[in-house]
Amino acid sequence: MWIGKGDVLANDTNGAMGVSGAAGAETTPLIEFRDVVFSYAGHTVIDGISLQVNRGELVALLGPNGCGKTTIMRLINGLELVDAGAYLFDGHAVDAAYLKDSATAQRFHQRVGFVFQNADAQLFCATVGEEVAFGPAQMGLPADELERRVRDAMELFQVADLVDASPYQLSGGQKKRVALAAVVSMNPDILVLDEPTNGLDEDSCDIVVNFLLAYVAAGKTVLMSTHHQDLVRRLGARAIFIDRYHHVVEAPVSSYGTESGVVE
Repeated sequence: MWIGKGDVLANDTNGAMGVSGAAGAETTPLIEFRDVVFSYAGHTVIDGISLQVNRGELVALLGPNGCGKTTIMRLINGLELVDAGAYLFDGHAVDAAYLKDSATAQRFHQRVGFVFQNADAQLFCATVGEEVAFGPAQMGLPADELERRVRDAMELFQVADLVDASPYQLSGGQKKRVALAAVVSMNPDILVLDEPTNGLDEDSCDIVVNFLLAYVAAGKTVLMSTHHQDLVRRLGARAIFIDRYHHVVEAPVSSYGTESGVVE
């Protein structure tokens, strides 16, 4: 396996500034929510949530259906904008003004890699090879680097033999692995994964787990939502629980499982 080779898992921050001052100075969180509020059609989905994700962390969001986990993912990726409070990415407030500049928005979306729970929502190219190449091709990479990133990402997720296949003819697990390869080929600073192992067989799940462990070991950051406590334990992830009242609670994974998300 090519872990540690090339830019796909290179321990860089795409030119980002993360630490202020000398060694030991306070580090700016990569992701920070400050009393974030968000509503759909008058219904409050996120109600005053505050949380932080630091560089190099593997963090899992857990909670009952409807608590707002997927909405948090969409806010982090800029697909939605907060109604109140603030969302900061690497110290910068992500709002309409921030994303209005096309160059800034493009850079932001290169640094935040989002994989939907339903891979069909992000697969749109005619072949798997084109799908994995699409993102890095938009980055203006030299041809040899583009080819290397695509090859490495496809090998990592074991989809190289599907290079000429149509994504729409693949199994659910294959589609999820192609979606992951397409995002990873852009070398994001953080992977934001909505239920990354849902619908995967045991072999595909092992591929994803081994990748996530290596990705974080290489200095990258992962934030994922999941209902699977065993996955959180296996990854050694820091767990953030969101209860049905949209409150954030950090607790051992063993305490998760009641209707509210935390044992009383």
